[in-house]
Amino acid sequence: MTTLRQGSTGPDVVALQDALRAHGHDPGISDGSFGRGTLAAVIAFQRSQGIMADGVVGTTTAAALGLTDEPAALSIPGVTLDAVCKMFPETPRANIEKHLPNVLDGLVDASLTDTPMVLMALATVRAEVECFLPISEGQSKFNTSPGGLPFDLYDNRLGNGPGEGGKYRGRGFVQLTGKSNYDVHGRKIGEDLVNNPDLANDSVIASKLLASFLKGNESAIQKALAKDDLKAARKLVNGGSNGLDRFTDAYRIGQDVIPGAKSAVTG
Repeated sequence: MTTLRQGSTGPDVVALQDALRAHGHDPGISDGSFGRGTLAAVIAFQRSQGIMADGVVGTTTAAALGLTDEPAALSIPGVTLDAVCKMFPETPRANIEKHLPNVLDGLVDASLTDTPMVLMALATVRAEVECFLPISEGQSKFNTSPGGLPFDLYDNRLGNGPGEGGKYRGRGFVQLTGKSNYDVHGRKIGEDLVNNPDLANDSVIASKLLASFLKGNESAIQKALAKDDLKAARKLVNGGSNGLDRFTDAYRIGQDVIPGAKSAVTG
C-alpha cells in the first residue's frame, strides 16, 4: 500500500476511510478523497494507538488499521523488531512493536542515532520500564516514607514543593521525575508538562523525553560507553545503580544482535 496523505485519492483512500470508521473514527463519506475529515480521523486514530500523529498513513498506521501485513518500518538502520525483542526477553512483543517506532523516531529527531546511544536508550527503557510501556512510577519504599503520604520522599526536592512529589513522580520511558525535570525537558520538546504532567505517559511525548534526557548528558554518556563503563553510563541517567542488571543485560544482548555495536567500543 502506498503512503496516503491529505490530497490523495483513489480506492486505497476508500479502504482507509472504511477502516477508520471500523475503528471508531468516522472520516465522513467513503468517497476516495483524503480531505480534512479523513485527516482528522487519521490523527485521532494515531493518537489512540500511540503512533506519531502526523496525519500521514505510512506502514505503521496502515498496519495498525489492518490495511497491510507489512512490518512497521523502523527509522534507524540495523535496529529491527526481532533484535530489540531479544534485548527484552520477558516483554510482550506487542508492546515493543507498538512503541519502538516512536522511541526510534525520538532518537532520530534528537540526532542520537549512533549505535552506542541507541543501545543506551533501549537499555534505559528496559531498566526503567521493562514492559516497554510509558507508565507512572508505583509507590515503594524508595519514594514513600513509612506511614507517610504517597511519594512524600520527593517533596521539597527535585524542584518539587510541599505535597508535589506525587504530581511529579516518575513517568514515561525514562521515568522523568521532579518538577524541575518536567519543566526543563517539557520546554525542550515544546510541551507544558508542569501543568500537564500526565502527558509524559503519551508514547510519542515519552519517546521525545527519553531522547531529550539522554541528549542533555550525551557527551558524558558517550565517554562512559566508549570505555565500556556501563555502570557510569547508567548512573548518568538514574543517579545510582537501580536497574543496572537489566540495563547491562539489554546492552550486552544489543551488542550481539545489532550490527556494528561491538566495534563501537574503543576501550
